[in-house]
Amino acid sequence: MNQEKIGKFILELRKEKNMTQQELADKIGVTDRAISKWENGRGMPDLSLMKPLCQELGISINELISGEKIDKKEYQNKFEENVLNTINYSQKQIKKTRNKYAIIIGIIILFLLVYVTLFSIDINRMRNNEPVFFSTWGFDYFPPVNLDNEKIINSIENYIVANGDEYKRHENSKTFASMRIFLIDEKEENNLYYVYAWVLEECFYYEDEKIINESSSSIPYKFVVEKINDEFEVIDSRIPRDGSYYPKDIKNIFPRNVRKQIEDVHQDGTLKRLSLENQQKAEFYFTK
Repeated sequence: MNQEKIGKFILELRKEKNMTQQELADKIGVTDRAISKWENGRGMPDLSLMKPLCQELGISINELISGEKIDKKEYQNKFEENVLNTINYSQKQIKKTRNKYAIIIGIIILFLLVYVTLFSIDINRMRNNEPVFFSTWGFDYFPPVNLDNEKIINSIENYIVANGDEYKRHENSKTFASMRIFLIDEKEENNLYYVYAWVLEECFYYEDEKIINESSSSIPYKFVVEKINDEFEVIDSRIPRDGSYYPKDIKNIFPRNVRKQIEDVHQDGTLKRLSLENQQKAEFYFTK
């Protein structure tokens, strides 16, 4: 199985269909990075993706694995050849996987040994009333914070709040937004980030010493964020349309792994948590 040949074949067919990597990715529920990886010969589509990929490109799975269009006379020979190549490829992947598992198990054992040693050190520090965040060979360690992600999230919240405040109906109305981030997909070539999130936007006003909810909107978003001189700005956003358009828009806007998370939002406590965050923000704003 020649991954480089298959990648070039996918690239040629995609261009024949006048599709961008992102358009093809949206149709089969992956990111454009996955398409780029396949076309550069650095990986292969999962078996579950081969059928929808072939449908979009107008080829058979046999032709995909061959990396070329197949004449009817050669179809059976190519099929048998591809079966053997696929078995050989799978055996190699299984061998690699076994080696990976051996390494992972070794790392886990090493981690457990280190953890037991460090835990005994931390217990002694706790007995002496010393604060412990996470210790590594005697040094206090504070987990690193991804500052870019923090800035991206802040830029999105400012964008939502600014748009919401434009349509307030009471003099002291204020918009608040809380989000669950599903995925931040960096587009390195043009300093863009695709951010997929569930947003609960709520507008409150203060009257008779009460905080009153004026309106609310709870919906998944795709934000396009641009990085300019270490600053981030939302330059576009998309949401699914209501009614019969909703399922189709969900499929077109969000990659497959994000769609699964969207389905769970109404059962996993996300909405309750976001609502509580907005209420806390509103109480702080109106009663500080």
